[in-house]
Formats: sequence, C-alpha cells, structure tokens
Amino acid sequence: MSEPKSKQWLAADIPSQAGKRVLITGANSGIGYHAALKLARKGAYVIFACRDRQRGESALARLKADTPGVQVEMALLDLASLASVREFAASQLAQHLPLHLLINNAGVMAPPRRLETVDGFELQFGTNVLGHFALTGLLMPALQQAAAESSERPRIVTIASIAHKRGRLNFDDPQSTRGYAPMKAYQQSKLANLMLAFELDRRLRAADSPIMSIAAHPGVAHTNLFLKGDYSAIEKSARRALGHAIELLLNTDAEGALPTLYAATSTEAVDGGYYGPQGFQEMRGEHVGPAKVAPQARDAAAAARLWTLCETLTKVHFLDA
Repeated sequence: MSEPKSKQWLAADIPSQAGKRVLITGANSGIGYHAALKLARKGAYVIFACRDRQRGESALARLKADTPGVQVEMALLDLASLASVREFAASQLAQHLPLHLLINNAGVMAPPRRLETVDGFELQFGTNVLGHFALTGLLMPALQQAAAESSERPRIVTIASIAHKRGRLNFDDPQSTRGYAPMKAYQQSKLANLMLAFELDRRLRAADSPIMSIAAHPGVAHTNLFLKGDYSAIEKSARRALGHAIELLLNTDAEGALPTLYAATSTEAVDGGYYGPQGFQEMRGEHVGPAKVAPQARDAAAAARLWTLCETLTKVHFLDA
C-alpha cells in the first residue's frame, strides 16, 4: 500500500473509538495526555499507564473535569523496572479483555548524568527501549485477542523522534558504561525505538498477523520532557524558558499529539508507516504525513540484532524470526 500524501489532520478527523480498549504509557502529561483526551472523547476506554500514582490520578481528574462521562482508568507502571512491567502486564492479561491499541509513548530525555534503571540499564535505553519492548511482548496475547474478536486491526504505535536521525547504535556499549553523553544516549534510544517498530512490523507480517506496527514522532513539542530529570534550579529555569519558546514558535503538546493520533486511528496509516508533522524540518505543523527515516533506521540486519539484544536483556521472547 502506498503512503498517503500529507494533509491537514485534526482531532476532529479521528473516527469513533467506541468499544476499543486503549493503553497509553506516560498518559499523565504532554503528548500522552492529549492523545488520551482525544481518544476518550471519541469513545475509547483509555488506560493511563503511569509511574507516579499522584500525577496519574491528577491527570485522570483533570480529564474527567474537562470531558465528563469519559471511560478512563489509571494503572501503575514503571518502565524502568522489568518487574513492574511484568506485574502490570500480568494484571492486564488476568482481566481477559482485548487490547485494541497500545501506544508506547512514555520516555526519558537526556538526563545530565548517567542514571540506571532498577535492573541496572542506562535509564534512557532501559526505559525508552527495553521497558517498551518487554511491555509489547507481554501484552501480545491481549492484542491477539482483540484481533480475533474485532474486524478492525489492533495497532501498536511507537513514539520515535527526529532525534533518531543523529542516532547510532553502539552494540559494544549500549548502556553507555564507558562514556555517557546525554543527547547521544537519547538519540540512540529513539533510533532503537524506530528500528524496533520496523522490525516488529516485519515479524508481524511474517507471522501473517493482523496487528499493525506503526511509528510516529511529534516534531518538537513543549512537553515535560524538558523539565524531567536531575537538573539544577538554574538549568530548570532555562529549560522552562526553552519550553515556552518552543510552544510559541513550534508545537504545543496538543499539536504534537496529532501524529500519534494519526498513526493510532487514521484509515490511511499503513503497516510499518512512520508519521510526523510536515512543517519546517518536520518540527511543527498540523499537516501530518510520512516522516523522513534516516538510513541507519532501515538497517534490517542491525534491527534483528537489536531485537535479539532486547530479548536477552529483558528475557521476553515473542514473534521469532
């Protein structure tokens, strides 16, 4: 299927989501929150998968106040802990309910010093990549149940970034143990996200599965990624000012959610597609269309190697090649 041309695409274009169960990681703020809000308004039952209970409940209350009658719930999930991922997935599967849409949205961006997950992985690689890889594999039965019970194809949407273009996979030191550069580690994690989305698509097709794997990026949006992390008061003030400048000149987090919503719901989104805003340097705009993919993200051999690495580190195995 050929890719659709770019066009203005707004939340009003989202088709009805009635009867669908949707899970969004990091839905308590930023792009995840606005995606959750729009999908809930269209009738979806949305699960906020959040690390912090207080922030999750606050976001849920805000959404319900904004749009009374929506069907939403919060569940605790810490992607920086594989035990938490396993516990969360087990609780979801125990309900024996289908999952029609999984949006792997949560992320950590460029903490100034090297931090580790509970399992000892570099925080960005461990959260952005390994946490979502494990979650996707463990929730596959619920996605397969949705495929069996519905005529509409379930979707897995992975949030990547234009930062992937500068990313390189360091298979010799993926955890940045021999040298940590904040943006370099972030770029690697976002490249890995995109490569895994493409590899997931290849494996789903090889298995003749109806489940779709699609990726998206928000351009440059003002989200709390700019403020999360171990920053000094001065640096937090600078980042806050930068965020406001981005909101004025580039995308708000609501606008940044449009490519995610397109990938999640548009009838024109295709298997293995990658979508983003079509404005200047893909950084902003309400026109959504195919995003540019760096050559290294198309390296199928490296993607298969990355998949194997993720299986080894997480001990989650699914969709054998």
